Amino acid sequence: MTSVLSMAIAATLVLYALAMVVGLVRLMRGPSAQDRVLALDFLFVVGLLMLLVLAIRNDSSVYFEAALLMALFGFVSSVALAKFLLRGEVIE
Repeated sequence: MTSVLSMAIAATLVLYALAMVVGLVRLMRGPSAQDRVLALDFLFVVGLLMLLVLAIRNDSSVYFEAALLMALFGFVSSVALAKFLLRGEVIE
């Protein structure tokens, strides 16, 4: 791996960590439940992106599989939380 690529990956991971801190602040201080659900979805996306960058950095396919599972669980949890906020129940 070239030094430019390794520096770009390190900078990307630092910026993603900063984005996660901002998302956590919104998750804790969100004025409504909808804001908290959006912040949680944002954290799933940033975590997924961090896994993909780590997969490129470590040249491992395990991270790609973990990112796929994280995307699946993130989508399902977002739908379940949105349905709960809309109707007050998840399973009818």
